[in-house]
Amino acid sequence: MALRPIVPADQPLLREIYADAIESQASALYTADQVSAWASLAWLPGVLDSTFRDGVGWISGAGAAFAIREPADRLSLLYCRGSEARRGHANALLQQIESDALGEGLACLRTEASQFSRPLLERRGWFVVAPETILIAGIPFERYRMEKDLLHVCN
Repeated sequence: MALRPIVPADQPLLREIYADAIESQASALYTADQVSAWASLAWLPGVLDSTFRDGVGWISGAGAAFAIREPADRLSLLYCRGSEARRGHANALLQQIESDALGEGLACLRTEASQFSRPLLERRGWFVVAPETILIAGIPFERYRMEKDLLHVCN
């Protein structure tokens, strides 16, 4: 699986992948209102800007999927276009993100996973720390604080 580092000029592409991933796949687990609210974050000024600017990550294929760590110990975004789902992009990206973190001396990674990404992360050895509810545009979403033990020393 071909991966390349994300560069600043990729921001429009990242927004497209983000919105496509939600709009094409999330309806299996989320209501129409939830899908609309969540996908709209891709285009709202300021919402993803700092993560895209300050994060470090990778793009898979020719814009099929991406993953970003921000800060260094947190998987902040992992999204794959619906047309590219279940083709190994997310696994390849997670492998790279975990390898990068380990190479930087990090013992653990953390994230907040959607209902959609939780099963994939669990298959890769991540575990749920706690469920939580957040609001996006006033609409509640359940998600899961998760961790990955890279060196067998997480809390």
